[in-house]
Amino acid sequence: MKKAMVLSFSLSGALLLAACGGDGGNNEGENAPENNGGDNAAANDEENGGGEAEGGEAAEDQTLIFARGGDSVSLDYASVTDGESSRVTQQIYETLLFFEEDSFEVGPGLAEDWEVSDDGLTYTFMLKEGVTFHDGTEFNADAVKLNFERWADPDHEYHFADEGYAYSVYGTQFGGFQGDEGHVIDEINVVDDYTVEFQLNSQLGSFLQNMGMSYFAMTSPQAFEEHGSAINENPVGTGPFQFVSWSKDDSIVLEKYEDYWQEDMPKLDQVIFQVIPDNSARLTALRSGEIDIMDGLNPDDLQALEGEEGIQTFQRPANNIGYLGFNVEKEPFDDPELRRALNHAIDKETLIEVLYAGNAEAAKNLIPPDYLGYNDEIEAYEYDPEMAQQMLSDAGYEDLEVELWTMPVARPYMPDPERAAEVMQGNLADIGVTAEIVTMEWATYLEQTEAGEQELFMLGWSGVNGDPDYFFGNLIHGDAIPGGNRNFYSNPELDDLLNQAKTSIDEDERADLYMQAQEIIHEDAPMIPLVHSTPILAGSERVSGYVPHPQTSEPLTDVELTE
Repeated sequence: MKKAMVLSFSLSGALLLAACGGDGGNNEGENAPENNGGDNAAANDEENGGGEAEGGEAAEDQTLIFARGGDSVSLDYASVTDGESSRVTQQIYETLLFFEEDSFEVGPGLAEDWEVSDDGLTYTFMLKEGVTFHDGTEFNADAVKLNFERWADPDHEYHFADEGYAYSVYGTQFGGFQGDEGHVIDEINVVDDYTVEFQLNSQLGSFLQNMGMSYFAMTSPQAFEEHGSAINENPVGTGPFQFVSWSKDDSIVLEKYEDYWQEDMPKLDQVIFQVIPDNSARLTALRSGEIDIMDGLNPDDLQALEGEEGIQTFQRPANNIGYLGFNVEKEPFDDPELRRALNHAIDKETLIEVLYAGNAEAAKNLIPPDYLGYNDEIEAYEYDPEMAQQMLSDAGYEDLEVELWTMPVARPYMPDPERAAEVMQGNLADIGVTAEIVTMEWATYLEQTEAGEQELFMLGWSGVNGDPDYFFGNLIHGDAIPGGNRNFYSNPELDDLLNQAKTSIDEDERADLYMQAQEIIHEDAPMIPLVHSTPILAGSERVSGYVPHPQTSEPLTDVELTE
């Protein structure tokens, strides 16, 4: 069995796939025997109990309740970056290309075939016919053009900038917006009803990977006309489930879309995303049969659940980074010497032992170790409180008092943020730094950290396309301010390296550029990389066909409940 590894998919690989178009990946959920996805799926089912329950027959009631720690921020997927939003929108919306069920290999989605020109500047997608949005309108090339132009053009009638919508991930993945010097999409042409062409003005190594990202899914043009800027609460896509209702901070209800284009799919009739903030309370609800799947399992509970009747557990690959960030625009965190000192103050191994039960590895770089260009030669900041204290003293920092912001909800990279904050609060106290823990509602936390209100803060990031640019471009590039770069760190030399890597089609060149970039990041220390975690989920043994994807969410198309 091959391990599920997070791999960069460069344009050179894309050109190979283009030679046979859509045949290079999965077709409507079928795994080709030679594909990694088929091996990985089998391994996942065997190891995690994610396959069909033994001897189980489909239950009469096909309502699945998925419990999570926090609510979605918005159901307009392109304007937010939180995983709790994408967990829901992945059920409602679909992209031109789909990822394999447990890897980042791309295959057909709403586009059944595609071609890439020899120069890597023209991408032509042949769309599936007979696909409809949940409002009954037809999916076609015009819909694709409208959606992409909506994100790219600040003056587009559906951009909704005046209503506070922002599309930071579009900007980082495609080099900016219409009119920006680095924006790589020159024009989008409707060739015919079911053929759409993207003309680029420069090569983009991750273009096909971007087409599979949940941020760039298709919304009904008619829904924009009907709902306007309220589209974030009235989502209309082509996905297996359609939106029914949203009770804020409580539940989101979806139901099966009867005219879904994949025959006999989905298997569930209804999905309810239920908010239960406390990890232990979610586990209690699972054990009592009130819910079917829960995210954010306390790692300490994993051993207790092994072998427990009626319960199965699932693992996602370690495709994330949990970090402690510095707002470098606020004193004293504008001083790299202070930032380097604090890197020596955090005991990551104890953090992993106490909070992750070993289901994590200490991080020294921004990207996970399996990614293209990971620089293993970087020498990690060792845990040395005496050195940290001496460095602070030498830099003139005595009796430092700071605010330590922490998330209010469990995240894949941080299953118990409150306990993590307390551990790091103790680490800082050991070197004479007094840290006051600050927390707030999840949506407010994201809004205020993006606005730069924080000093020292906890956050993280999970990969959603298998390419290192998604981490670097969104978390550390100067163009991601405001946006995912909540450190407010900007270094022109680093940005230049990242820009070169983004537009290169040579994997070796990209790898070298990313390795150089990590050296700069390590030296400037705009954050403390904490862990790459292996997120654990738990579910009822009645859940069949659930395969956790390396990103933070997955479509529930193939999932069903058994007796």
